[in-house]
Amino acid sequence: MATLTVTAKGQVTLKKEVLQHLGVRPGDKIDVDLLPGGKLEVIAVERRPVAGSVESFFGSLENKENIHATLEEIDEAIKAGWAGEVGVDNDR
Repeated sequence: MATLTVTAKGQVTLKKEVLQHLGVRPGDKIDVDLLPGGKLEVIAVERRPVAGSVESFFGSLENKENIHATLEEIDEAIKAGWAGEVGVDNDR
């Protein structure tokens, strides 16, 4: 258990071990829920990835339409694109 000190302004600084346990870094946010009996629940707010970062790329290739193509179909699409023969496939 980490013991924290309250300043004259009513502020508390979280110790390094607490921040590491929460997985938060400077600039991140935390939520605090007030529980019965004078207890608190401290939760790290999920941080949004910085634009252009590797983290922001994750999930960007999600297959929302559940489209599947064979390697041969992908190869043909690439060849058609390079040849300027790209059209709309209405069969899907």
